[in-house]
Amino acid sequence: MEIIEYDLKYLDDVRALLTELEEYIVSIDIDKLDVVHKDYYEKMALVDLEKINKSNGKCFLALEKDKVVGLVMGCIPLYDEFDYLDYKCPRRGVVNELVVTEKARRSCVGLKLLKAMENYFINNGCEYVIVDVFAYNDKAINFYNKCGYHTRMYTNIKKLGR
Repeated sequence: MEIIEYDLKYLDDVRALLTELEEYIVSIDIDKLDVVHKDYYEKMALVDLEKINKSNGKCFLALEKDKVVGLVMGCIPLYDEFDYLDYKCPRRGVVNELVVTEKARRSCVGLKLLKAMENYFINNGCEYVIVDVFAYNDKAINFYNKCGYHTRMYTNIKKLGR
């Protein structure tokens, strides 16, 4: 297995991986708020890739026999003038997406991709890495905990009804 930077020739593999992730998220969403829109496959990868291109980001792919089995996308967003009012604003990288195809899990692909992104962030002067994890995704939470990450923020939700 090798880790490479994103190449356009792998766009369909990236689309498939992101769709696989979103379908998994839908399957574990107890609130039933997530969906896989009919245009998700076609558009989401392009949205994500555009975001990282505009935010000093990278996409790394894990290849096995010229087939993408995992990916990580991350960016280095800038703070705005108001962030400094209540935050020290250390340079940080954000992992936007990390997904490994089900067949390649448990073979350290996710760890290798995460390390590639962390090294990119380090080489670009980042002090921290931030990753948002869906609260119902216990597998991802456990993975990040094993990699030394910890929870800093919680998002709480309540359904309003009559």
